[in-house]
Amino acid sequence: MAKGLVLDPTALREDDITSSGPDAGPLAGKTVGIRTDEMWRSWDWISEMWADEFRKAGAKVEFWRSSHRTGAPGEAAAKSLAEFFTRVDCTVVGLGNCGSCTGWTIHDALASAATGLPTIAIVTDNFKGLGRNLARRGGRSGLRIHVLPYPLNEGMKEDVEPVGREHFPQVVAAMGAQLTAKREAAE
Repeated sequence: MAKGLVLDPTALREDDITSSGPDAGPLAGKTVGIRTDEMWRSWDWISEMWADEFRKAGAKVEFWRSSHRTGAPGEAAAKSLAEFFTRVDCTVVGLGNCGSCTGWTIHDALASAATGLPTIAIVTDNFKGLGRNLARRGGRSGLRIHVLPYPLNEGMKEDVEPVGREHFPQVVAAMGAQLTAKREAAE
């Protein structure tokens, strides 16, 4: 009788990073990088709203929009993304709202986290399992992932903006960020 080897597809990688990485800390004076894409108008609306809130806290905001990912344009995009990471102090990467978009969102969030940046990936509820699995398979099961409701993109701006306002404090907390500098107690 022949013997076979059964591999466990649910096993963690030996080199898995279970830590969520460094906290963003006080945002005043820092640059928050927001990664958007070509697909989701809802994410454009939410990320612009969040950018305004980061600016109110004294942060600068820089956007990077994902597009062509294969061939020579893909190589240029990868180089541009790597340069983007050198100009920011933390990243908010979204939006995982379909299979391929979730794949690229987690891919880019993993790339950001690998540079040592405080990083959070944003996915919608239907794709949270995929996002977490991709992060785990990418060797960083501790990647910060925040989940927005699904469906999201089908709503009008006036329907989406309350979702962004509701989730912003949760994202800030998950990033380990403070919108105001902590003050030492006067003694």
